[in-house]
Amino acid sequence: MKNLRFSHSQRHFSAASLHFSKKNKAAEPFYALLSRNFDKILTSTNVRSITIKGRLYSTRPDIAVKKSSNERPKITINTLRTLYSQREPITMLTATNYPSAVFVEKSGIEICLVGDSLAMVELGYESTTQITMDEMLHHCKAAARGAKSPFLVADMPFGSYEMGSLDAVKNAIRFIKEGNMEAVKLEGGIEIAETIQKITSIGIPVMGHLGLTPQRRTSLGGFRVQGNTAKKALKLLEDAKALQEAGCFALVLEAIPEIVAAHTTNNLKIPTIGIGAGVHTSGQVLVQQDMLGIFDRFVPRFCKQYASLDNTIVEALRSYRDEVKTGVFPAKSNCYPMAETELKKFMECKELSTENVLEVVEKDIYLGTQAGAQFQ
Repeated sequence: MKNLRFSHSQRHFSAASLHFSKKNKAAEPFYALLSRNFDKILTSTNVRSITIKGRLYSTRPDIAVKKSSNERPKITINTLRTLYSQREPITMLTATNYPSAVFVEKSGIEICLVGDSLAMVELGYESTTQITMDEMLHHCKAAARGAKSPFLVADMPFGSYEMGSLDAVKNAIRFIKEGNMEAVKLEGGIEIAETIQKITSIGIPVMGHLGLTPQRRTSLGGFRVQGNTAKKALKLLEDAKALQEAGCFALVLEAIPEIVAAHTTNNLKIPTIGIGAGVHTSGQVLVQQDMLGIFDRFVPRFCKQYASLDNTIVEALRSYRDEVKTGVFPAKSNCYPMAETELKKFMECKELSTENVLEVVEKDIYLGTQAGAQFQ
């Protein structure tokens, strides 16, 4: 005998007891029967709690709840491995705050990267090396609130992992615990393989980054193509294999010749995500502000601009300014009315100065108890 007790808003009621017998169709798992018979009740009413066998559930049992048809399945590291094994290109895009993360969520992109590029495109720094751990964590928290389905990866900023494995592990843990991320990304080759191994050994997934590594742009002579000589290409391939051996689940390949990226991808057993590396990688990544035409300083050669929101946004802001100056905004539809009876009481106040106001009130403000009630 199973008793169900539902707390529904301010009402409390009990469902009929369900009796199970081996000789009839009721002899099936309890939760399956609950799902089949009470699913409509559970999903169409505001059920606060369920008691089964005297146990209180603060949430509905998963089997009894139907997911929304619009809800995206959560992307996990296993999802990415499946896409890789099926040779389906993986999409990755940066997000720097809640709104941009919501865009990533709604667009169906698999990986949301909170990249240290936000130092330049969001915070206005001259380079990515200037951003701090605390600043990165602040933006990670915001992005995690908006991107619920994508796999969340955060760049470890310059100075957070170079001084030793202990510091690297501590900071990687902060991204998981405080930033609500699911993986971290590190720039560098074989020289940071041991650090990556230490981080992955405690269960934190690591994405590597080779080719143009912006945190080292000074030593690279600026934002320049990498791996464009035979010697450099072979070194890049050596680094890629070392990072794979250290435990990276994927690698970003940035600004390298397409043929080098293709051969590197072909010689690895983990996905490669290209940015300025051609079409033969396992996936692609772009910086959101670059591809939407928001960043004002430059557009990388490898970036395709899918929109020019800079112009769109500026035009909208100019329209707002002009409408305020000319009195077009706010319009009546943007204002709150007041009931006529309450307005009369208000106007009868002796302390109230009505000079030059009464005429405007009578002309522009809509009076009416029905309209006033709408905003109470």
